[in-house]
Amino acid sequence: MLLFREKIPADWLPKVLANLAALLVDHAHLERKAATTALNLEKYRDLYSRVEELNAIAIEELQHFQLVLGLLKRRGIPFSQPYPSSWVSGLMKSVRNGQRHQAIDHLICCALIEGRSCEKFQILATELKAIDPELARFYAGLVESEGNHYATYLLMARAIDEVETNRRMEFYLDLDAKLIREPNPVPMLH
Repeated sequence: MLLFREKIPADWLPKVLANLAALLVDHAHLERKAATTALNLEKYRDLYSRVEELNAIAIEELQHFQLVLGLLKRRGIPFSQPYPSSWVSGLMKSVRNGQRHQAIDHLICCALIEGRSCEKFQILATELKAIDPELARFYAGLVESEGNHYATYLLMARAIDEVETNRRMEFYLDLDAKLIREPNPVPMLH
């Protein structure tokens, strides 16, 4: 697994545990966005040969979206407007232009998002056991998938240009460390 250079802020877990409804709504939006992002990656020439893999990720993310929607419905939580993530937008603003560079950067951003999701889902699976066993099992069940998506995106980037991917990964790990330290008062995954 990826070794992030900065830990999740200490205030994140208490904030999301205190507002699981907001967490679930945010999670639903993230799964929807993850599905559309996987499809959007198909626009890059360097990924034309990976369309089936990207479709499989998009389908899996849509299935996760449907699972979260089911949780929302069972719990009587309305699906509502998303809050923008300064962490995600901070990563995405740094994506360079140009087919090859843009594809590599976009894939690295996707890998980091999936990697942070995997990390946070593991924490939630553990911390929710005593509070909400159903939700703990749900998050535990998503950990492997998020880890696989992280690895797949990173391998795709390396297949385009391993040296450039490794160089940009250094940049993005520093950026992630900077962005994750920025305060976020909203109870959200990222």
